[in-house]
Amino acid sequence: MDKKGVLYAIIAYLMWGLFPLYWKQLETIPALQLIGHRIGWSFILLFLIILATRQWSAFRKVAFNTKTIQIYLIAAVLISINWFTYVWAVNHGFVVETSLGYYINPLFTVLLGVIFFREKLRLIQWFPIGLAALGVLYLTVTYGSLPWIALTLAFTFGLYGLIKKMAPLSSLYGLTLETGLLFVPAVAFLLFNELTGQGAFLHSSNQANWMMVGAGLVTTVPLLFFASAAPRVPLTTIGVLQYINPTMQFLLGVLLYKEPFTHDRLIGFGLVWVGLIFFWVEGLYSRRRLSTEPIPEMGEG
Repeated sequence: MDKKGVLYAIIAYLMWGLFPLYWKQLETIPALQLIGHRIGWSFILLFLIILATRQWSAFRKVAFNTKTIQIYLIAAVLISINWFTYVWAVNHGFVVETSLGYYINPLFTVLLGVIFFREKLRLIQWFPIGLAALGVLYLTVTYGSLPWIALTLAFTFGLYGLIKKMAPLSSLYGLTLETGLLFVPAVAFLLFNELTGQGAFLHSSNQANWMMVGAGLVTTVPLLFFASAAPRVPLTTIGVLQYINPTMQFLLGVLLYKEPFTHDRLIGFGLVWVGLIFFWVEGLYSRRRLSTEPIPEMGEG
């Protein structure tokens, strides 16, 4: 196994897990403005990376066609909804519920594979998906409403992953095109807020101003680390490491931000956790069994 690839993946997931600490520092600033800055500064940084590495001609050649732009426009809308929901939730005291969204996401992604790519699930693999659905149903009944933050995060990121699976560009080019497509609307929105006296940038503390600029850096750096890790690390390892992110967010929400974690929440989360553990263990066992089965000799079968 590529140790450098594992390290890159861990760094990416650790950075994503620490996101609540960053966005909490900007909780007085409207979430839509934060997303505007996140998109704007991310595009500027990615554009500069492409220029610095002399890839502009190659990027323009593969990105500037109607079909590619249509694909990445859908991806851009999905990821911007995901970013907005996440930042709004963190800054309104729902860190624990955001973690639930990223616990649900892997199972939702599996379901998308079944629906769109006709991937086959063993009968026993439907059990953990059913457990996760039961957990969401239980939380819905005890909340009195759907855990919409968790479901929005899971669905938008799952669908974003689906679009990216079918998309033709590399991670660097893809994210550059996504943020580029949203760059003009994002800047226009920020300028509108500035002209109407509602803009936060340069009207907040120096720390807040720099953190708004830094939104581009904290967005792109973990994505680039992950893009470097993905080709080097087996999916089974990625499958385990991905839970670093929601686990850290869950612990931050409960231990640092003192968000309530009631008995009812424990039951709902517990059903999702058990489903995830079961799904991972069953998949690991099946892969190991297949790898140790003897290969039939010629003429057998």
